Amino acid sequence: MAALAGWENFYVIVGSSAGALIGLQFVVITLIAEIPIVRDMERASSAFATPTIVHFGAVLLLSAVISAPWHGIAGAAILWGVLGLVGLIYVLIAARRMRVQTAYSPVFEDWLFYVLLPFAAYATLSGSAYAARSNVGESLFGVGAAALLLLVIGTSDAAL
Repeated sequence: MAALAGWENFYVIVGSSAGALIGLQFVVITLIAEIPIVRDMERASSAFATPTIVHFGAVLLLSAVISAPWHGIAGAAILWGVLGLVGLIYVLIAARRMRVQTAYSPVFEDWLFYVLLPFAAYATLSGSAYAARSNVGESLFGVGAAALLLLVIGTSDAAL
């Protein structure tokens, strides 16, 4: 499809980066597995490590969806809209996990990078799917922005 053809290199780069960062995250998790376990570490891990992998996975999946040889935008828009809605639900789950874990007391940056920015990225993805019905070109910029934001969030999560 002509509208998606211009985005090919963007999603090859973003998708490859997400895949490599998922692998790197698993290396880090393996290396820190030797560290003595603190109280409530399992819940803290599901609140702080898992979202990073989920966001990278979402970018990888989104890159695959956009890079597929679609005949029209409708199929791709439905899939990235569903991904956005599932992401919104996941962000709410992650926020709950952050609240109930007791190993670490989240600060503003944690709420920003684990809840607010991911919520904005997935909402942009969902909104772009709806906007694709009338304006494909601009909606693709929303999808690209959401993908980049999720990639940056993931790298920031790992640094926090």
